[in-house]
Amino acid sequence: MKDKISKREAIFYSHKMAQLSKALWKAIEKDWQEWIKPFQLNINEHHILWIAYHLKGASISEISKYGVMHVSTAFNFSKKMEERGLLQFSKRENDKRNTYVELTDAGIELLEETLNEYNPEDNSVLRGAMPMTEMYGKLPEFLDLSALIKEIYGDEYIEILERSLENIEEEPLVQQPTDIEDYKKKSRSS
Repeated sequence: MKDKISKREAIFYSHKMAQLSKALWKAIEKDWQEWIKPFQLNINEHHILWIAYHLKGASISEISKYGVMHVSTAFNFSKKMEERGLLQFSKRENDKRNTYVELTDAGIELLEETLNEYNPEDNSVLRGAMPMTEMYGKLPEFLDLSALIKEIYGDEYIEILERSLENIEEEPLVQQPTDIEDYKKKSRSS
């Protein structure tokens, strides 16, 4: 790597990536918190519900890995949701070392309710992508970012992401059409 880019270029790239990522995350975090606030969930809890739902049960280690959170964070928030009746803990017959969590019926119902209440118009990142959609005819695809994340977190992380995206496409609650043209018109007029 030393032969390929200068220290100045490396610092420039790292700083730019940090600033852009932090700004994007701040917008995502605000939108996400506003979306799930009526359900008395925080981002970690909602993320854990998503992961356990898409993996059809997940170990605490998997939640930590795919949720990009510390193991103790994954465990502690899962424990709180178990107390609320949203998750149940178990050990597997063939794997007594790991603790697994699965959504209860109440957990599935709550997650599906959050999906049903999602409003694309309340998402600042989606609104910010609309001009690119108008220009290119589709939402940005994040190819470079996906390749970068794959290098950092590995193939398995991207495979889980792709599986969750496939699940979202198949989810009846999210198949309600969102007319992108109406959305574009509304975003132009505001």
